[in-house]
Amino acid sequence: MLYAVATLQKHCLSLMATKPNPSRITHLAGARWESVAKKPRMMTTDASLTDAFTKYAEYLNNLEIIWSEALSTIAATSSPNEKREKVVKASRDITMNSKKVIFQVHRIGKHNKDEVLEKAEKDLQAVRDQHVSRLVKELNGTDFWKLRRAYSPGVQEYVEAATFCKFCRAGTLLNLDEMNATFLQLSDPSIEPLQINILDYLLGLADLTGELMRLAISRISDGELDFADKICRFVRDVHRELTLVVPAMDDSHDMKTKMETMLQSVMKIENACFSVHVRGSEYIPLIGSNDPSFPLMGVPDMEL
Repeated sequence: MLYAVATLQKHCLSLMATKPNPSRITHLAGARWESVAKKPRMMTTDASLTDAFTKYAEYLNNLEIIWSEALSTIAATSSPNEKREKVVKASRDITMNSKKVIFQVHRIGKHNKDEVLEKAEKDLQAVRDQHVSRLVKELNGTDFWKLRRAYSPGVQEYVEAATFCKFCRAGTLLNLDEMNATFLQLSDPSIEPLQINILDYLLGLADLTGELMRLAISRISDGELDFADKICRFVRDVHRELTLVVPAMDDSHDMKTKMETMLQSVMKIENACFSVHVRGSEYIPLIGSNDPSFPLMGVPDMEL
């Protein structure tokens, strides 16, 4: 028993001997907090600032290049559609204003020919200067033949109006070279000029015969039989020449369709002129009359 108590006492004394000194603990704690305390920040040198700004400038330059390339890609993607829309708009304006010229020519009569044609030719010049020139500018620098379908209707209507004016003024046909010569004045001489396609010219010429048929009928009703005969011979000649050319043309479906309409116009003019010459004594005194018994009005194929 005494031995056990003595052993316990000895063990307790050994523990007391190894107990840390409070002052030592305080010293160690202070050293540890100092070691983990925030160290003062070092001042950046001029060289470091220069390197930082240089890297930032390079980053901005690279970003600008990437952004420019992206914008160029977007512009290149959307440009064809926007270009086509502008070309279509210009073609519509040409069509609308060329029709106005044609309507103006139809006002021609015995006593106002010069006045009407001067006004029509002035309007046609305005169409060329304002609307055709805008089309030329839109097509400058492009492969304009690739957009032909977009501007073809306007060009055809312009051909119809221009040839209509020329025939009524001089009794002759305005050919393709003469028409394209007027387009050269609208183009920049340093680039390839816009020229009227031969197919568009022939399509416009086919439409011309329809307008001449209407003009011939109106001139017959006004007593200008010689003028109607002149129109009849001209339209017949145009139709005959085109029947030799059209079958040999490529991509001429539209032209072949219009040839059928042209033949109908030729037949209507011929029937009207024939009726005047054969039965003229019956209704020449009534020319211009609205009397339903007017023999010309009873001709079955005189549909306007």
